[in-house]
Amino acid sequence: MADLLRVEHIRKTFPGVVALDQVSFEVRPGEIHTLLGENGAGKSTLMNVLTGLYHPDSGRVLMSGKPVRLASPRDSLALGIGMVHQHFMLVPAHSVFENILLALDGVPPFFSRKKYRAEILRMMAVFDLDLDLDSPIWKLSIGARQWIELIKLLMRDCRLLILDEPTAVLTPQESERLFCVLKRIKEQGKSIIFISHKMREVMAVSDRVTVLKKGCSLASLERGEFDEHKLAGLMIGADRIPEWEKSTVPSFEVALRVRGLAVHNERGLAELDYLDLDIHKGEILGIAGIAGNGQNALAEVLTGLRRAAAGRILAGEEDIAHGDARHSYVAGIAHVPEDRKSMGIAPDLSVDDNLILKSYKSPAFRRGFFQDFDAIRRNAREKIAQFSIQSGPAGTPVRHLSGGNIQKVIIARELSEKPRVLVALYPSRGLDMGSAEYVHKVMVDGAADGMATLLISEDLDELLKLSDRIAVMFRGRVVGYADPRHTNREQIGLMMSGEGAA
Repeated sequence: MADLLRVEHIRKTFPGVVALDQVSFEVRPGEIHTLLGENGAGKSTLMNVLTGLYHPDSGRVLMSGKPVRLASPRDSLALGIGMVHQHFMLVPAHSVFENILLALDGVPPFFSRKKYRAEILRMMAVFDLDLDLDSPIWKLSIGARQWIELIKLLMRDCRLLILDEPTAVLTPQESERLFCVLKRIKEQGKSIIFISHKMREVMAVSDRVTVLKKGCSLASLERGEFDEHKLAGLMIGADRIPEWEKSTVPSFEVALRVRGLAVHNERGLAELDYLDLDIHKGEILGIAGIAGNGQNALAEVLTGLRRAAAGRILAGEEDIAHGDARHSYVAGIAHVPEDRKSMGIAPDLSVDDNLILKSYKSPAFRRGFFQDFDAIRRNAREKIAQFSIQSGPAGTPVRHLSGGNIQKVIIARELSEKPRVLVALYPSRGLDMGSAEYVHKVMVDGAADGMATLLISEDLDELLKLSDRIAVMFRGRVVGYADPRHTNREQIGLMMSGEGAA
C-alpha cells in the first residue's frame, strides 16, 4: 500500500540551531502514527513544515507518492493536511455553526443555512458528536471547543489530521471518547499524526510510533515492537532523569486559608463562587478540574493579579485579599503561570535578565543607581548550574530556549526568593519526561523545606503522584476532596464533571 505521506531527509535550521536534521518518516492510509520526543526534539518544527508555516532548507515531502510544495497553510489544507492546535482557532462571540462555516472553502455570499446545517449535523452523527450549533463559543467547555476544531477539518475532508496534545484539556472520560472517535476516523481510511507525552495514551491508540531526538528521527516502530519502557529509553537515551522520593508528611499548620472567595469576570459572571480552601505548610494540594472551572481565577487572585469581589485570604490572622497586608504577602507567593511564554518571561530579554525580573531592584544587583552586570551574570551562572538550564551562549534571548528550559528559568527565578507558597499552573504541560520529572523534584524538595504548593493540573497521573490531597473544582467551587492513595482517575474524572462529589 502506498504511503499517504512521506517525509524524506528534512533539514531545517534557525540562526545557531539545527531544529531538524535529516528527518524521515511516513504515514500510511488509515493509521494513527504517534510522534514522540522531548522538548526541543523537533516535533513542533516538523509539524510547522507539514502545515506550510516553515519551508525546509532541504529534503522533500510527498503525498500519495508525489512531491508537493507546502508554501503556506492554504497549500497544506488544499492537499488534505489539517491540524488541531493546542490553542484553538475560534471566534468566541460567534456560534458553533458560524465558526465551522468560516473554516470552509467555496461558501457563496448567498447560501442556504439549512443545507449547511444539515451537512454539519450529518458529519456529527457519523462520529456520534453532540453540539448545539447555535451556542456561542464562549459558553462552551474547552473539550467542546476541541470537537469543533475536529469537525472543521472533517468538513474539509482532510485526509491527514494532526492532533497536538489533544487530551491536555480533557477529563479521562472525554479522552476515552476522543480515542473512540479517532478509531472511527481511521476506519474511514483517514490518517492521524498524534502528538503526546502521555505513555498511557501512546500505548492505547498508536499503530506506529516515530521517536525524534535532538532534531533526528531515531526509529519508527510498529505496534507489538514497542512498550512504555522501550519508548522511554529511546526518548531519554543517555540523558539523566532526576530522581526524587516523596516522604514528607505535611504540617497541621495552615499556610493559607481561603474563605468565601468570589471573583467575577468582565461580564459579571462568577469565576469563583464563594470558594473555601485550606493549604498546609509542607503540603502539595492538587487542584483538579476541567479547564474553565475557576482554576485560573484562583491562581490569579492568590498571586495578586486579580482582586477578589468578596471573601478572605488569611495568612495567619492577616487578610491578604484586602488592605495593607496584600502587597507584602503576595511578594512571598511564587507563581508558575499557565502560559509560560506570554506571562512567565520577557521573551526578548536574556536568560540573565529574566532570572532577576522579580529582584532587579535588590541591592545585590545594583551599584548605586546602576545595575551590577557582574553580579547579574554570577547569579545566572549559579542558577543555570543549580537548575540544569540549557541556556546557550551568554546573552541568548530566553525565547530561543525549549519549553522545558523556559520553565526551568521561571522556576529558578520564583524559588530564589524562598517563597512560603508556590502556585503552579499546569507546570509540566507540554514538557518531556526529563523536564517534567525535574519540575516534580523541585516541588517535592520545596515541600520538604516547608513550602506549601498549590498544584493546578489537568494531568490526573501527575496529581495522583505528587499531591497529599486533591481538591476538585467545578463551576468555581470545591466540590470534593480525594485522597490520592485511595482514589483512581475515573472517580476524580466523575467529580470533575460535577458527578460523584464527595
